[in-house]
Amino acid sequence: MANRDIIVIGGSAGSSDPLRTILAALPRNFRAAVLIIVHIPANSAGIFRLVTSASSNLPVKNAEDGDPIVPGQIYLAPSNHHLLVIKDKLALGNGPRENLARPSIDSLFRSAALSCGPRTIGVVLSGKMNDGASGLATIKQAGGIALVQAPTDAMTPEMPMSALEATPVDLSATSGELAQAIIHFASEPPGPALPLPAGIRIEVEIAAGGPSDTPKIKELADPSPLTCPECGGVLSEVRDTQPLRFRCQIGHAYTAKALIAEQRHSVDTAMRVALRILEERASLVSRMAKEAKQAHRLGMAEMHEERAREYRKHVDVLRKAILQGMEDKAPHESGSDVIDLEMHAGTKPKS
Repeated sequence: MANRDIIVIGGSAGSSDPLRTILAALPRNFRAAVLIIVHIPANSAGIFRLVTSASSNLPVKNAEDGDPIVPGQIYLAPSNHHLLVIKDKLALGNGPRENLARPSIDSLFRSAALSCGPRTIGVVLSGKMNDGASGLATIKQAGGIALVQAPTDAMTPEMPMSALEATPVDLSATSGELAQAIIHFASEPPGPALPLPAGIRIEVEIAAGGPSDTPKIKELADPSPLTCPECGGVLSEVRDTQPLRFRCQIGHAYTAKALIAEQRHSVDTAMRVALRILEERASLVSRMAKEAKQAHRLGMAEMHEERAREYRKHVDVLRKAILQGMEDKAPHESGSDVIDLEMHAGTKPKS
């Protein structure tokens, strides 16, 4: 192709409006394919309704394995599968989740960078955490174009901010300005292809469902003292990447930010279980103290009462820690991405 003909767009919470703005602006004669991933729960129809209502000039379809990539077509990632670009066709991968997501924005971006290099335009929109940051850096590394919604324009600025931290971008702007930039860059010829690290190909193969064993992981990462929250395996630190990322031997992948969030969830769960057990022990030991008193075993009763007081002290400490943890969570850590989509799905594009 004589132009940049692969547009990959990733978003999460708060990405409905910017996505609608971008798609509504694309002209009928647009000569690039558009591949979209928005984080939503499995089986949600919200994204398809949103995109079809916004795109009046270009056809929309759910991507299928083996689809040829056709310019002027919009492809949506199906739930629970990685959407990948393999040469000039689409592939649906059943590899492990990345950043707790499948489809993963990073996986799509990496595959597009690997197969299409400088023909690729990557776009990161509003969203939580930092999926897309590593993939956008890879697109830039391959000679492609990197576009990011301005954090001040984003409902949820975490993903845009992380992308800006990970790589120098060609433009960070409002969704309306991004739409015009996409049209402009897609009309230009791509620059020269630039080499990518061998590890990128391995990560794309893992997302597609290929083997992820110790020898494979050693080719792209070094063992760390951390464990995978999903499978309990050893996590290895991926070399030469921004942001900091990890993979286990099963293939689960995390940025450091996603790993901290998942560990915090595990800690919260463990603390709640511990609180329940300690409350039950305090109640049980108090019941034993009462029984000992009734049997006139006063020494035993006093011992049980002392243990019950100790358990209640531990209960108070844990309860305070749990409540403090709830207060410390930022407001944007709660809520559901699908609410954002369902609220807007089926509505008319804004003028």
